Amino acid sequence: MKRALKDFILKDSLFVSLVDYFENLIYNQMKTIFISFLILFVISMNLYSQEIKSLNIGDKAPDFETIADDGTSWSISNFVGKKYVVVYFYPAAMTGGCTKQACAYRDFKTDIESADAIVVGVSGDNVEGLRLFKKAENLNFTLLSDVSGEIAKSFGVPTRDGGTITREIDGKTFDLVRGNTANRWTFIVDKEGKIVYKNKQVDATKDTEEVLNFIKNKS
Repeated sequence: MKRALKDFILKDSLFVSLVDYFENLIYNQMKTIFISFLILFVISMNLYSQEIKSLNIGDKAPDFETIADDGTSWSISNFVGKKYVVVYFYPAAMTGGCTKQACAYRDFKTDIESADAIVVGVSGDNVEGLRLFKKAENLNFTLLSDVSGEIAKSFGVPTRDGGTITREIDGKTFDLVRGNTANRWTFIVDKEGKIVYKNKQVDATKDTEEVLNFIKNKS
């Protein structure tokens, strides 16, 4: 009887030890998983907050430099302090709405210059695509290439994946490649280098008119 009781106690003790072992093992694994999840969550939220960070009226405009449609370097610092700078982001060269928007800026160039302003269009298209776009539509203002999307990001403009479209120009077929596709947003930078106008709901056919009216009322 004593031996049986002793054996039972030993077995029971072993069972309790195994239970404790597995409980600790599961607890430690869950703790590790939870900590890993928490770290990933914090990192994701930080990246998300950086992505959605946007410029507001009164903020200083980003000081950026990039390649223009003619292959030369273009810097906003060469114009801030001298003129109003209209920076408009558009999705893709030689697409319907973007062509209408660009042609409106082309047709109102004299009015824009009279308002002491310049216009630059920014997209994810590569330089060759911008050159073809400018040639096809006889555009008379600067187009800037933002293949990496860094300029759009600095202005808080959302972007999505890029792509390739095929267009025929002067009887020849060309592929226009873009590194990203930006939302259609328009900004105006004043002569002090601050954002004074921001439109996140741009109507491609009315953008030029709205920009001109704003600058004229501001002057």
